[in-house]
Amino acid sequence: MTIMSLQDQLLKAGLVNEKKLKKAKKSSKKSRTLKKEVKAAVDDSRSAQMEKSAQANKVIQQEQAVKELAAQVKQLILMNEVALAQGEVEYRFTVDNKVKVIVVDSKQQKQLANGVLAIAELDGVYKLIPAGAAEKIKQRMPEVIALINVKEAEIAEEDDPYADFQIPDDLMW
Repeated sequence: MTIMSLQDQLLKAGLVNEKKLKKAKKSSKKSRTLKKEVKAAVDDSRSAQMEKSAQANKVIQQEQAVKELAAQVKQLILMNEVALAQGEVEYRFTVDNKVKVIVVDSKQQKQLANGVLAIAELDGVYKLIPAGAAEKIKQRMPEVIALINVKEAEIAEEDDPYADFQIPDDLMW
């Protein structure tokens, strides 16, 4: 007993002829290639969509990181804010080539000049903060710091070519 394929059985029974068999084979090959093409197109569109969503997520994460950084800076300023004393001394400083003025007392003026205090801008208002906190803020968002003076002793130590030569105390001019 030999096993015949369905095509052979249909041909023997006279239900189909050779032409119809060849046509059926061709159409089944076409449907397979069509299925492969459709699957490839679906995979391409799916990967493109995933890439697009990944880029959108990346943008959202970057925006969220900027918001978190701004919140950290705001918190640092508010936690370290030094209250402006009721003084009569106007302290002038420049921001973007524009002269700004805050009113402080003489002690705060000296601290600003010596680099003990710094000035930060928060929502358009200038706040006094300690120089240490200003350095932390400057690392995160340098555009928030309006003024931070470097102590004169530090400048002298870095740039002084005569630092090794001591000036005698009894020198008369």
